Amino acid sequence: MHPCNARIHLCGLRGGLCLAVLAFELLVASVASVAAAASDFIHADGARLVDGRGEPFAVKGINLGNWLVPEGYMFKFKKALSPTEISDLFDALIGREAAARFWTEFRDNYVTKDDIDFLKAAGFNTIRIPLDWRLFIDSGDDQGNDDRFSGLGWSLVDRVVQWCREAGLYAIIDLHAAPGGQTGVNHDDGPGFPLTFYVPRFRQLTIALWQRLAAHYRDETAILGYDLLNEPISPYSDVDYLNPQLEPLYRDIVSAVRSVDRNHVVLLGGAQWDTNFGAFGRPFDANAVYTYHKFWINPSRDGLQEYVNFSKRWNVPVLIGETGEYNNAWNAKFRELNERFGFGWIFWPYKNLDSPLSVVSIQKPAGWDIIAAAGSAGPLPPRDQAQAILNAYVEGVQFKNVRVNAGYLHSLGLAAP
Repeated sequence: MHPCNARIHLCGLRGGLCLAVLAFELLVASVASVAAAASDFIHADGARLVDGRGEPFAVKGINLGNWLVPEGYMFKFKKALSPTEISDLFDALIGREAAARFWTEFRDNYVTKDDIDFLKAAGFNTIRIPLDWRLFIDSGDDQGNDDRFSGLGWSLVDRVVQWCREAGLYAIIDLHAAPGGQTGVNHDDGPGFPLTFYVPRFRQLTIALWQRLAAHYRDETAILGYDLLNEPISPYSDVDYLNPQLEPLYRDIVSAVRSVDRNHVVLLGGAQWDTNFGAFGRPFDANAVYTYHKFWINPSRDGLQEYVNFSKRWNVPVLIGETGEYNNAWNAKFRELNERFGFGWIFWPYKNLDSPLSVVSIQKPAGWDIIAAAGSAGPLPPRDQAQAILNAYVEGVQFKNVRVNAGYLHSLGLAAP
C-alpha cells in the first residue's frame, strides 16, 4: 500500500490536531526506504547552508510557477486569476471532461525530465515547486472525518524529485496554496481572506499536510527543504491581528514536521508577501532558513538591510525565494547584491507564455488572444475553436518547443547549454 493513498483519519480537528497515532505509525513503517544519514542533507550551519561534506551550498534556483498552481497572469488573463477561477473558465470553454484531459496533458508536459535536465545543464542547483493543497488532500466533512492524503499531486512531485535526484538538483517544496488560503489573494486559491489563520480546521489541516509531506520525504536527500507558507498575510488583511499568529503557526508546523523528519531544512517566510521579518522572534529551530521575496525594488543595500540585520543578529541563513520579472540588467544587479551578503536566490519563473522575463518562453499559439479575452471577462469562443487553441498551447509548453531566453540566464550568471 502506497502511504500517500492510504487513509489517515484526522479526529477532533475542532479542538486541536489529533492524528490517529497508531495508524500513522503503521503507515510510516510501511514506507520501504533506507534511512539516509543526517550528513547527506543540505543543512543550516550558522548563517550559511552546507552540504554533507560541510562545504558551503549557495542556492541558485528557479521557481516552477504555474505548473501545479496556475496563475491567471501567466495565461494573459485579467479576470480569471486563481487556480479555481482558471479551472472554471476552462470548463466553460471546452466542457468539464475535455478540461480534465487538458489539465492532465498540461501537467504532464509543463515540467518534464527534459526541463529538469536543461536547468541542471544551465547551472541551476535548486528548483522550488509551488503546491496547491487540493492536489494532495481529498477533504472529508467539516469535522475532518474521512480526510485522505491522496491526489495526483503526490505522484507528480515524486516524479520531478526523482528527475532532480538523477540530474543532481535539489528541490524545495513550497506550500503556495494552503487550506483556506494563507495570503488572501488569488495565488493562494482561497476566498480572498487568509482563512488558514481564522478557521481552526484549515489551520490544523495545514499542519497535518506538512506532517504527511515530511513523513513521505524524510529520507529523500534530493529535497533541500520545506517552504511552509508562501507569502502569508497580505498587507490588505488585518495585519495587527494576524501577524502575531504567524510564528506560532510556524512553530506548530515545525513541531509536526520534526516529529517525523529531523533532517530537512524548514523555510520560514515573512509576513506581507514574505517581506516582513518583524513578525519573527528568536529562532526556534536549529535547521531553519528565513526567506524573503522582493520584486522591482532599487537593487541597493537598503532594499535588503532588514534581512542582513536579521541574519547577523541571529546567525541564521537567509535566502530570497522569489524575485525577478523586471529586466535582465536589474536581475544581474539584484542577484549580485544578494550574493554579496551570502544570500541564496530563487528567481521567478522558469517558464511563462510569450515573455522575455522567464528562463524559457512559451510561443503564443495562433488565436490565443481569443482565450485571453475569455479569461478577461470577454465572450467565449465556440468549443471546437477553443479546444484547438488549447491543444496548440499544450504542444507549445513542451520543452522542445519553447524559446530559451539566453539573456535572462546570463543575468543570473548562468548560460544556455
